[in-house]
Amino acid sequence: MSVDSPFPELKKRHTMARAGRPWRDFKPPPSGPVWGIVQGFGSYWTLVAAIDLGIFDGVERLNKCTVAQLAGVLSVSEPHLRHVCDALVTFGFLDQIDDLYELSETAERYLCTNGAASMASLIRVAPGPHRNWEQLADTVRTGRVATPIEDDPEAFYGPLVDATFVTQHRAATRLGWRSGWQRRSGLRVLDLGAGRAPWAIAVLEQSEGSTAVVNDLTRVLTDARDTIESRGLTDRVEFRPGDFHQIEIEENAFDLVVLGHVCRTEGDAGARALVERAWRALRPGGQLLLADYFADNERKYNPFGVQMGLTMMTNTRAGGLLTNDQVAGWLRDTGFVALRLIEPIGFQFVYVADRPPSS
Repeated sequence: MSVDSPFPELKKRHTMARAGRPWRDFKPPPSGPVWGIVQGFGSYWTLVAAIDLGIFDGVERLNKCTVAQLAGVLSVSEPHLRHVCDALVTFGFLDQIDDLYELSETAERYLCTNGAASMASLIRVAPGPHRNWEQLADTVRTGRVATPIEDDPEAFYGPLVDATFVTQHRAATRLGWRSGWQRRSGLRVLDLGAGRAPWAIAVLEQSEGSTAVVNDLTRVLTDARDTIESRGLTDRVEFRPGDFHQIEIEENAFDLVVLGHVCRTEGDAGARALVERAWRALRPGGQLLLADYFADNERKYNPFGVQMGLTMMTNTRAGGLLTNDQVAGWLRDTGFVALRLIEPIGFQFVYVADRPPSS
């Protein structure tokens, strides 16, 4: 067992050049990263509680307010609320001046229910079933997830597609502006695993006379129907319920095929099969849009992509991390050319790949 000095003193001669390695013999690393992970558990549940209590919406209504004023509006315990609000200040979600609290710009945009890019409904569902995280060690030991979302996919994906619609629609809309969909009329679109169909909707809104085939599980498509109807697009959409691996898809029939945040749940074989289905569905010269969260090829420089892969491993039977090499390999092996990786909005990446006109 190693012995650690309780009061390490770093001296001028204690450099790596003079003392060699391990440098920790002279200056041990800080424990901050460990505490950061430990406190991250509490931070997450503090944010969940803040949304459940309506703290951000309450502060928005009151503009600047004291804890006493906010506690009165929310009908909660003032001393307990003060602890939560002070924590939210340290997270950067509230600003505090003397005894007055107000929303930060981050909270105003992402954590109020009416925010321009609200993530409020996403916070609780994004990690997947919480009990799977408690049993992660058993999952690693056995190779089997305790409660995979595939056991009841509609129950999980229903709330998730509601929560992610705004962000995905923004990403799709920005990509459309960059890709010139508004200059291409009469596009035929296939959106597999569409959720509330943010990608198909973005194409229909920009491309005059375009039509779409929208696929997802039956209960999930109910939300898609409501959203599409509210935007006056129903007569341009065919709804095709079912498993995207099994439904009938016409060959050489579509100008655009969308795989929006579905590949990371499928594993290598399942995702390859989806890419191959997309190839067959596209007309020569058509484009595949493959949106997901990708990790760097060494799996260490993009923490968000790596963490998203861990989330998939923890909650699905086959899902996991996707690297750029892996995805680009699927596309090239299938025959796609002119691969482009585009970030239409922050942290949202999309591969755009073409089926050659001569194929």
